[in-house]
Amino acid sequence: MNRRTLLLSGAALALAGCLGSEDGTGTGGSGPIDPGAEPTTDLDVSEEVLERLVEGNSRFAFDLYDYLREEEEGNLLASPYSVSVALAMTYAGARGETESRIAEAMRFGLDEELHPAFAALYHELDARGEGGSDGGEAENGEEAGDPFELAAANAAWGLESYPYREEYLELVETYYGAGFRTVDFEGDPEGSREEINAWVAKRTEDRIDDLLPEGSIDELTRLVLTNALFFRAGWAEPFDEERTEDAPFTALDGTVEEVPTMRRDGGFPYAEIDGHQAIELPYSGEEVGMVVVLPAEGEFERLEADLDAGRFATLGDALEEREGSIALPRFEFESGFALEGALSALGIEIAFDERKANFDGIAPLEELEGNLYVDDVYHDTFIAVDETGTEAAAATGVVIDVESTPADPFEMVVDRPFLFAIRDRPTGSVLFLGRVVDAAGTQ
Repeated sequence: MNRRTLLLSGAALALAGCLGSEDGTGTGGSGPIDPGAEPTTDLDVSEEVLERLVEGNSRFAFDLYDYLREEEEGNLLASPYSVSVALAMTYAGARGETESRIAEAMRFGLDEELHPAFAALYHELDARGEGGSDGGEAENGEEAGDPFELAAANAAWGLESYPYREEYLELVETYYGAGFRTVDFEGDPEGSREEINAWVAKRTEDRIDDLLPEGSIDELTRLVLTNALFFRAGWAEPFDEERTEDAPFTALDGTVEEVPTMRRDGGFPYAEIDGHQAIELPYSGEEVGMVVVLPAEGEFERLEADLDAGRFATLGDALEEREGSIALPRFEFESGFALEGALSALGIEIAFDERKANFDGIAPLEELEGNLYVDDVYHDTFIAVDETGTEAAAATGVVIDVESTPADPFEMVVDRPFLFAIRDRPTGSVLFLGRVVDAAGTQ
C-alpha cells in the first residue's frame, strides 16, 4: 500500500508512512520557506569540491543507466542530474544506516559540503544561458535555432499540520530553492496529485504533464519533493532543413525503415576508436553539447554494456576538432520510470522499508506514531531533436583506447542504434543520457 511519498519531477520522490495522530505543530504554510526561491548564492565552494560532486553524479548516472538498459526495451532517456538533486534533498533528512546507504548508492562523498556544492552547481548551470545565442544568424549562414534555455526548479509539498523539522525545510530551501507548499494529502489526495503535476507541467512547458501516476498519492502521504528540469537550445550551427531527406535506419531488431535524416558538413569535435565513432554537436553558446556515439556495426550491445563514467570522460578527452560530415535522424520520444527497483538494486532498499527507514531529519519520529519511508521515486523525460536544436525535459559514452586520428575528412552516418548524452562542457555534468535503437518509433 502506498503510504508516504517523496517525489522528483523530471523526477519526483514521495515519502509515506504508517502514521497515527499528529500534534498539529507543523510549520505548514506559515514557515519561512519562499516557494519562488532559488538556491543561495552565499557559498564558498572550491573548484575541487565541485569537481568531486560532478564526478560522483556522473558515476551514479551510469550506474542508473546500466540498470535501466537491462530493464527497459526500446528507446531510452533519463536525466541523472534531476534524480541526483531529488535524492540529495531526501538524503538531507535521512539518518543512520538510511543516510549512509543513500550516500553510497548516490556517490555522495562530500559530507557537509554536499548541499552547498549542489547549490553551486545549480548556479553554474543556470549561468549557461547568459552565454547562449538569442537567435539570429549562425556562422554557416543558416538561421539560428532556439535561444539557449536551461531551467531547474525544486519544491517540497506537505501537510500544514505535520511537524516537519524547521531546520530541514530551511536546508532544502537554502541550498535547493525548494519552497514549501501546503497540500491536503489527507482530505484530497487526488487534488494534491493534480496540483503537483500541474506545477511540473508548467515548469517543463507541458512536456511532462502526468509525472505522478494515478494512485501514487493517498491520505497517508506526508511529503513530496519535486525537481523539474527544462532544456531548450538551438545548435551553434543549425542543420539545413533542405538537406533533410528520408534514409534507411536499421533498428536493433534488424528491421529497416526510412526515417527523416538531417545532414551537415563542417568542423566538429570528433573521435574514431576501434570502429566506433563519436561526435559532439555544440549548442548555442558552446558550453553545452550533445555527444552522439555510433558503435561499430554489430557492437551496440557490447559497447552499451561497457559504458561507465570513466569511459565517457575518456571519450570526451579524445574528441578533437575535425572536418567532416554528420547524418543524424530527427527524433522525439518520452521515457517514464518508477525507480524503486533501480534504486533498491543500487543499494537504497532500506529507504523503501516502512519499518527500517530512518528519516528523523525530516520530522521528530519519536513524537509520532509510525514511521516515514520512501514510497517510490518517479522519473519522466522528454526529448525532441531537429534541424534547429533540442528540447528536453526532466549522455553516453564509450571509449576504448584512443588511436591516432586520420587526416582525411570523416563521414559519420548514424543509420543504426546509437547512444547520446547532453552534457555541460565546463563542468562535465551529464544532464541527459539515452539511446535510440528504433528511430522509426521516434517520428
